[in-house]
Amino acid sequence: MNFIENTKNIFNALADHLFAQLTDGEQANLNLSAEESVFIRFNNNKVRQNTHIEQRTLTLQLQNNQRTAKLSFDITSDVTEDKQRVDEFLILARKECELLPVDPKQVEMRNNGTSNNYIKGHLLTHEEMFAKITGPAEGSDLAGIYCAGPRVSASRNSAGQNHFFATDSFFIDYSLYHGEKAVKGTYAGTTWNQDEYAANLALTKNQLKLMDRPKKVLKPGAYKVYLAPGAVAELASMFSWGAMSYSAYKQGNSALQKLADKEKSLSKLLSIRENFATGLTPPFNYLGEVSAEKVELINNGELKTFLISSGSAKEYSVEGNLASPHEGPRAMEILPGSLKKDDILKELGTGVYLSNLHYLNWSDRPTARITGMTRYACFWVENGEIVAPIADMRFDESLYEALGENLLAVTNFQEVDPSVDTYSSRSWGGKKLPGFLIKDFKFTL
Repeated sequence: MNFIENTKNIFNALADHLFAQLTDGEQANLNLSAEESVFIRFNNNKVRQNTHIEQRTLTLQLQNNQRTAKLSFDITSDVTEDKQRVDEFLILARKECELLPVDPKQVEMRNNGTSNNYIKGHLLTHEEMFAKITGPAEGSDLAGIYCAGPRVSASRNSAGQNHFFATDSFFIDYSLYHGEKAVKGTYAGTTWNQDEYAANLALTKNQLKLMDRPKKVLKPGAYKVYLAPGAVAELASMFSWGAMSYSAYKQGNSALQKLADKEKSLSKLLSIRENFATGLTPPFNYLGEVSAEKVELINNGELKTFLISSGSAKEYSVEGNLASPHEGPRAMEILPGSLKKDDILKELGTGVYLSNLHYLNWSDRPTARITGMTRYACFWVENGEIVAPIADMRFDESLYEALGENLLAVTNFQEVDPSVDTYSSRSWGGKKLPGFLIKDFKFTL
């Protein structure tokens, strides 16, 4: 029996065991996050660490007498032993419910239906992965991490819901180095394609060659810029910092407050949605509530909806859209435009090509102003030709300007920016993003 089927059987056995012990007035939700992953770290295009991890983590949420207790714990895959752990944590959850205050955002558990999805992929075997990853990088100083394997997310509750989501996936998050100079690349998906990976690596190698040219130091000021999808990904991550949260909006903390109140506008070229069809994350949240496959957030520059969790819907007496409790995008997609890849440098003309950004933060949340730094392969372009890499610069720019009247074009292609966090496990999520051509992008240092 493979990892996914085995995990499914274990989870169902433990959920049945838990729900059979509930008393009158108790409701319980059980979530599972599981993975069987290889983690391979590279340095100087050699394998430095080769690790295999199998782990399963349960999160128990118990609701009783308007109190909510939530506890997480690992299981062993030995059903007899794991049932004992479920018993122990049920006792702990009951004790917490006796001590906790009333939860004003508690949502009564409902039967949110049943689903069973498995996105089957084609991953490199353990025997072939080393040669296939390092081969195209021969002669380069490649450093990074490759993660791959099946992942599982599941949610059941005592009202009868039962959701199971599994996928085979991989990512390689890498940099190529030449002394102190570096260029970053990412390749991810569910089916490994050697030609696609080699092409991805070839593009990164070419950028590294361009980095060999003497750096150009630009003066602070406003420049025409092209943000590649990797740079757009950093910009888009700011939408997860309360910008799309209905709760944040009601509390006056959303960076898109003025957009919602019709005081500011964004470009008609900008459309953002949640798109769970990408398969980057399960469509259900930890309560087992299943989002619509596509949720329009910003359409042609107009805010259509914030992300509204059931807790916020209850608190503010509005209709929710089954967002996660933190009310941030989980499967963000920025829709493509009409700018062709071959026309990017020509349309940029003279300006700055930004491959990556980092250290982003709100510098003035009410005006949606963001500050950050350029990173890795960023170039000065003249008359449609890359001239030189630029010295690192700091920008400070409002989304209402950069993604408003200053947004000139959006590419007709998109790239997937996977979540590559591996702090306690491989994380779910990612974004599907185009590139942006923007005028008068402001650099301060």
